[in-house]
Amino acid sequence: MPKFLYVYHGGSVPETEEEGRKVMQAWTDWMGSLGDAIVDGGNPVGLSKTVMPGGGIADNGGANPASGYSLIDAADMDDALAKAKGCPILDAGGSIEVAETIDM
Repeated sequence: MPKFLYVYHGGSVPETEEEGRKVMQAWTDWMGSLGDAIVDGGNPVGLSKTVMPGGGIADNGGANPASGYSLIDAADMDDALAKAKGCPILDAGGSIEVAETIDM
């Protein structure tokens, strides 16, 4: 079965502990709904930088940097997109980049 990378972008940060618990529960529930499709549940990521051609380093503060990732199994791109639509980051104003991985 093909694997798909979810790259999470943006999303708001919970303002209270209670809101944080609700957000974590929403993620737990969504991941649970994916069941065996989850290959790697992933993690949040910190601030990023980009290595440019020639070796220069660019700060990604102004771009739409990644805020996390997951790797899932899906039948095809349509299935991967359908699974992504339930992700809690969408309720927090974020987005999900979906890409099929290529076995090499």
